[in-house]
Amino acid sequence: MWHSRGVRRVGPAVATAVALSTVVSCSAGAEQGGASHAPGTTAKAAAPTPPPSPTKTYPLSAAPRTIPAVRAHEAARGPGWRPAAGSAVVVAKGSEALADEGRLLAQELKTGFRNSGPVKAGDIELSLAPSGGQGGPESYTLTTRDNRVRITGPAEAGVFYGTRTLKQALRSGGTVPEGVIRDRPDRPQRGLNVDIARKHYTAGWIEARLREMADLKLNTLGLHFSDDQGFRIASDSHPEVVSAEHLSKAEVRRIIALAQSLHITVVPEIDSPGHLGAVMKAHPQLQLRNINGVPRQGAVDISNPESARIVDDLLREYSGLFPGAWFHVGADEYQALTVRNPEASYPQLARAAVQKYGPNAGVQDLATGWLNDRAAVVRAEQKQPKAWNDGFFRGGVTSADKNIEVEYWTGKENGAREPQEYLAEGRKVVNLNDEYLYYVLGEPNQFTYPTGRRIYEQWTPLVLRGTTAVPERYSGQILGGRLAIWSDLSRAQTQSQVAAGIHMPLRAVSQKLWAPGQPALSWAEFNALANKLG
Repeated sequence: MWHSRGVRRVGPAVATAVALSTVVSCSAGAEQGGASHAPGTTAKAAAPTPPPSPTKTYPLSAAPRTIPAVRAHEAARGPGWRPAAGSAVVVAKGSEALADEGRLLAQELKTGFRNSGPVKAGDIELSLAPSGGQGGPESYTLTTRDNRVRITGPAEAGVFYGTRTLKQALRSGGTVPEGVIRDRPDRPQRGLNVDIARKHYTAGWIEARLREMADLKLNTLGLHFSDDQGFRIASDSHPEVVSAEHLSKAEVRRIIALAQSLHITVVPEIDSPGHLGAVMKAHPQLQLRNINGVPRQGAVDISNPESARIVDDLLREYSGLFPGAWFHVGADEYQALTVRNPEASYPQLARAAVQKYGPNAGVQDLATGWLNDRAAVVRAEQKQPKAWNDGFFRGGVTSADKNIEVEYWTGKENGAREPQEYLAEGRKVVNLNDEYLYYVLGEPNQFTYPTGRRIYEQWTPLVLRGTTAVPERYSGQILGGRLAIWSDLSRAQTQSQVAAGIHMPLRAVSQKLWAPGQPALSWAEFNALANKLG
């Protein structure tokens, strides 16, 4: 069963009335209002009025076929709209902030562009208006009548999404149908996560994914760029940790600029205190070792103040590079907590926990404190922290900050709890369910590549773990979701194979996060539409 905050609206049919004129002939003679005739003359018969020219009658329009589907369409009778010679995209007076959106659409449709001026037949008008959408900055209204299209929204993002609907409507049906579309997303966070740490992806490949995401009305790109296998963005504070294959800061700024123009936020992730192998290659003194001196892969010694200093340097540096609202601080799979008795195996961590949090504290509390401290660092940089769900523990003397967004991916790791526990604590959650949304290169550890059909037919934002949905009362706490590419076996696929592999899963995720309820199209119809739209 589908659970959702939103309700699907079906637009009413709009009837048209045809007025008929009646012609009345006046008889000869002196009638009221008539002309008199001289005796002996015959009144000249009035010439009959020709019937009105026939008018083409159009059937009621149907909603355009788009991915994701529009939420509501009010049907009308008319020919719809398609670009013609002389058509232009026109930005309304006072809405000059939409110039970038207008120029992009004009380029895509090969029409003219005017950043103000009168709107003529055949034109598309873009306008910012407080009442231009049904809710939130990503809502919009698209009106097609009199051979014109008008797209309005309360903010640039909504108007931009209206242009994506127009573009897809032309591609799928040849015209933008007559009537009114009122549209908005069901979830505020909708996107893709890419592990660029274990596999180097070029800037061009990432930019291609951004353009693909934009047409699907996805708005969040997560970049996991630090892990055991690589650190993939240039650093000024610690250049020694950067891998040979990496993105320059100029490339990252170019990626971010494109993302911003497409209303996509890029979310950086530096995962700690696990997954820091690339950092420890340059700083082996930070490696976590057990009581016998055996190192744990990827795990940093969080009792060593130098560990926090280097990670915080990096968090602050990249907070300045990425202008978006979020920073992901990781917190998953800390190997010190996977052993039977962490306090006995890692006495240095146990001592640090007692010293900081009191006699009843354990290694779990020290890990929780590490998460809270890193969250505080990025919050001081005006970022909202995110962390993986298995970094939030129960039963310790400390607890994770309630304002950290939980990115729920698994119930299989140490510390992972049922999603309902996080929600009952009042936490906000983003869905990255590894049962449906994990595209893991090489399919290790019993992972299989996700299919668009399975996501489309079975998954909803409320299915956070496995195949079971949480109660609908928690729907308001589930902010959205992302399809996640993980590069565990980095050579298993090329960049182009990855792009092809996520093609349909990404479209299914787009549909399920934008429009609530059971999709109107069957999977076969949806797949055919995706092929048509490209």
